[in-house]
Amino acid sequence: MHSLKLLTDFFHAIAGDPRISITHIGVYAALIEYWQEHNFEDPMYAFSYDIMELAKISASGTFHKTIRDLDAYGYLKYIPSYNRKKGSRIYLIKT
Repeated sequence: MHSLKLLTDFFHAIAGDPRISITHIGVYAALIEYWQEHNFEDPMYAFSYDIMELAKISASGTFHKTIRDLDAYGYLKYIPSYNRKKGSRIYLIKT
């Protein structure tokens, strides 16, 4: 139920935001799915390749640009780890 409300709130928030593309929506939806699969951990720790697989994105550059955009636009908080053994920290912001 948490994930459905978060996704609904996200769609309401982006309704008037022309910066958001289908790629942003796909990554955000994949993050919600990942968050749900990991018992709603806050923050969640995720590797880019896990989210890319869920979002059906094959280019790491596209993923990193998209998640940085979502962070810059205020839809989530992304703290990259730069450590191959530790996932990046991601906070989904409740709007």
